[in-house]
Amino acid sequence: MARYRGPKGRIARRFKEPIFGPTKVLDRRKNPPGQHTRGRRKVSEYATQLTEKQKAKYIYGLLERQFKNTFVKAHRRPGVTGEIFLQLLESRIDNVVFRMGFAPTRRAARQLVNHNHVVLNGVKMNIPSCLLKG
Repeated sequence: MARYRGPKGRIARRFKEPIFGPTKVLDRRKNPPGQHTRGRRKVSEYATQLTEKQKAKYIYGLLERQFKNTFVKAHRRPGVTGEIFLQLLESRIDNVVFRMGFAPTRRAARQLVNHNHVVLNGVKMNIPSCLLKG
């Protein structure tokens, strides 16, 4: 399965937050990535929403199609779509392994699941996107 494999420090600098876990890159370089970073304009509402969506994609380690499919599932369920969407993202098995403290990062948790180190109801689970009922 594809995933983002580029520079993690660059993404952290873009959002001014440690997206992939603790990092020192934000202490070393305060400015955002790119050659021409001086003249920043006021960001629009659309830009703010897009930034938050991209941030969520990077945090949970999803690409656009899987992220969109999860949103469609949340939209079909009754209730507040945003809350249900976050519940679906948090109930993925790789995220649960990370939240339980078995792995230092979500990427490490994903690798643990991929390498068959997780047993779910007596069955070895190697699919990180598997949803848990809760």
